[in-house]
Amino acid sequence: MKIPTDRIKGLRDQSGAGIMDCRNALLEAKGNMGKARQILKQRNLFLAESKAKRSVTQGIIEAYVHTGGHIGAMVEVNCETDFVARTDEFKELAHHLAMQVAAIPPQFISREEVPEGADIEPQTACLLLQPYIKDPDKTIQDIITETIAKVGENIKVSRFARFELGS
Repeated sequence: MKIPTDRIKGLRDQSGAGIMDCRNALLEAKGNMGKARQILKQRNLFLAESKAKRSVTQGIIEAYVHTGGHIGAMVEVNCETDFVARTDEFKELAHHLAMQVAAIPPQFISREEVPEGADIEPQTACLLLQPYIKDPDKTIQDIITETIAKVGENIKVSRFARFELGS
């Protein structure tokens, strides 16, 4: 089966995956874009899980101050090497995470941090479970997983802080 170049490019634009990965996913899905996106998503998840135990000792601290200066956020995002920490993909992820913390104030990073018996909504209280502000169909964990697939290293959010004027 021949896959048109424009379909491969379209899938690449949507997923951020490599050209050959997009081509192979489209071949496996017999040209169906929706199925190809699902295939890429599952591959990214598998890749992220395989890297999850790797040590993350490098990274950056990103700050975001919302227009008007009334709300700000800082987030520490870690990766395995300083090389990846300097890439545009990693910096963009850190910036989007800081914007997320400013927009929807989380209390915890992940579900594992929530105290036993706490009466909270995990999708709101846990950063990794929140719907991504730029694409509500994805969670923050999905965005991190996609970046792990792009850069080839484990990525973790270590901590965050949110500031609101008058609070």
